Amino acid sequence: MASLSCQFHSTSLLNSKNVNRRRKRFIFCSAQPTQNNIKVVINGATKEIGRAAVVAVTKARGMEVAGAVDTCHVGEDIGKICGMEEPLEIPIINDLTMILGSISQATAFGMKSVVYVPQIKLDTVAALSAFCDKASMGVLVAPTLSIGSILLQQAAISASFHYSNVEIVESRANANDLPSADANQIANNLSNLGQIYNREDPSTDVLARGQVLGDGIRVHSMVLPGIPSSTTVHFSGPGEVYSIKHDITDVKCLMPGLLLAIRKVVRLKNLVYGLEKFI
Repeated sequence: MASLSCQFHSTSLLNSKNVNRRRKRFIFCSAQPTQNNIKVVINGATKEIGRAAVVAVTKARGMEVAGAVDTCHVGEDIGKICGMEEPLEIPIINDLTMILGSISQATAFGMKSVVYVPQIKLDTVAALSAFCDKASMGVLVAPTLSIGSILLQQAAISASFHYSNVEIVESRANANDLPSADANQIANNLSNLGQIYNREDPSTDVLARGQVLGDGIRVHSMVLPGIPSSTTVHFSGPGEVYSIKHDITDVKCLMPGLLLAIRKVVRLKNLVYGLEKFI
């Protein structure tokens, strides 16, 4: 069977308890294709994202949970921890060698890898890409696993060719790392396309007008405890306003993207940056 190790790295960088928290999230997966199901080992399995992954993988066709790693609830059945009707007969283990497993170890076993991290430097991606090319190793680096977020970004790029005014309004429950990774990604996507936005409003020194990113794109970040994570991109032209909005209310929204990433990475032999390459 295909062996996949999907590690939700539970460090200070992981957004493991609330999808609205802006601490960095990190998922590391390694896979070795064989003939039957993809076996998935989830690190950080008792955290919110990890529990959602256990349920999603269990229900998914062609893959199964083969192990659960965490420092909490060691020895308990992961199925019970996730509130499933029947136990999975998979005890939670605390194995640091799996948690600290590196890509080089995955390469030695001919495995594939998925890395999910919202904010990553491009020089880091370039270095990893060069390593993967030499090793003929498949890696998917995904800044987001939310398919809705990717569709919003794609729609924003299409709209940018027709409108010269654009502003991003986002809401988050916590004021960590603002503007958010989503807002920064959208601004990066819309920049370097041959135009400067919001030329008619040069009031960049007015704090109430928001922070300017990229080629004149304004970002307004609203922070209220308990508010859903939301991103809206507003475009305007003569006589009209075009708005695109995406809300996240639960970490379950990441699971379709995660399952897609797991299935796609098995066939890769190089590094691919962005889940949107497969959508």
